[in-house]
Amino acid sequence: MQIPDVIEKWTAPINTVTIGATKDQGGTRAKTVTVGGQTTLPFLTFEGELPHKPVIAGFVADTPPDWPDVLKQAIGKEIDSPVEWAQKCVQEYKVDLISLKLVGADPAGKDAPPDACAKVVQDVLKAVDVPLVLWGCGDDEKDNLVLPDCSQAAKGENCLIGSAKETNYRTIVALCKSDKHKIIAEAPVDINIGKQVNILLQDAGFDLKDVVMFQTTAALGYGFDYVYTILERARIAGLKGDKLMACPQICDVGGEVWRIKEAVVDDDVLPGWGKLAKRGPMWEATCASVYLQAGADILIMAHPDAIKNVQGTIQQFAG
Repeated sequence: MQIPDVIEKWTAPINTVTIGATKDQGGTRAKTVTVGGQTTLPFLTFEGELPHKPVIAGFVADTPPDWPDVLKQAIGKEIDSPVEWAQKCVQEYKVDLISLKLVGADPAGKDAPPDACAKVVQDVLKAVDVPLVLWGCGDDEKDNLVLPDCSQAAKGENCLIGSAKETNYRTIVALCKSDKHKIIAEAPVDINIGKQVNILLQDAGFDLKDVVMFQTTAALGYGFDYVYTILERARIAGLKGDKLMACPQICDVGGEVWRIKEAVVDDDVLPGWGKLAKRGPMWEATCASVYLQAGADILIMAHPDAIKNVQGTIQQFAG
C-alpha cells in the first residue's frame, strides 16, 4: 500500500529579526539574538527549515511586581535591584535576552519620571551584555513620555521596544526609527487588529521586517486556548504569503501567569491542587511550552525552575 505524501508545502518564510548590536555594529552587546526565518510550522523539521531556535527573555522590572512570595523567594533578594536581577538572569538562568518592564513608571504606582526610567535602562545595559527587550508600564499616556527617554538611553543597541498599538504607534515608530530599535506590535488577541497595527506601522514608514508581533498572552485556563489559535493562525497566514502576518511572535508568559489565582494561592485556598511552590512554576512552564508549539519565537519568563524546564523543552524539540 502506497503511503500518501502529507507534507505541507508553504509559499513564504517568516521574517528574520535580529535584536541587539555588538561593538562593530554600533552597540555594546556581546552577542545578538535572531528569531524567525521559519519555512514551516514549529518543530516540523521534515517539512521545512527552522534556522533559529525559540529564545527565552528573563523578566526583570525596575520595581518588584505584585507577585506571590514563592516567586519572589525563588528569585531572591536580587528582585529589589533591576541590575542584580538582570545579572542573575544572565549568569545563573542563562537566558538569551533581558525583558525590562518599567513597572515603576505607572501613574497608579510609583509614577517614576522619564529620567529615572532612562537611568534604569542605562544601568541594566551596563550590567549585562545580552540584547534588551524594553517595555513601558502599560499606561499609554505615561509611556509616551517615558519611552522616548529610554529609547535615547539605549540608542544604537538595537533593542526590541514595546509596544506599538493603534493608539500610540506614531510615537513608537518615531523613536525607533530615530534610535534604531525594533518594534513590538501589540493587539488584544485579535488577528484583524494585529494586521491593522502592522498596516499602520508600514504606512508610518516602518519596515515590517523589524517588527515582532504580540497578541498579548493568556495563562492556562484564562483564554489560553484562544491565544494559541491566534498565534497559530498568524503563523499559518505568514507561511502562506501574507506579508502582514509574517513576523516573529513574542509571549509575555511570566507577566501573565503570575497574576492568576492558580499560580498565586496555595493549597489552603485550593485544596488538592498541590503546593504552590511546585504548582506555580509548573503552570508557567506548561504555558510557555505549549505556546512554543503555537508559533512563539520569544518567551518572557520569570521563575528560574520554569525557565530551566522550558530550556530543556526547546533543546529537545529543536535539537
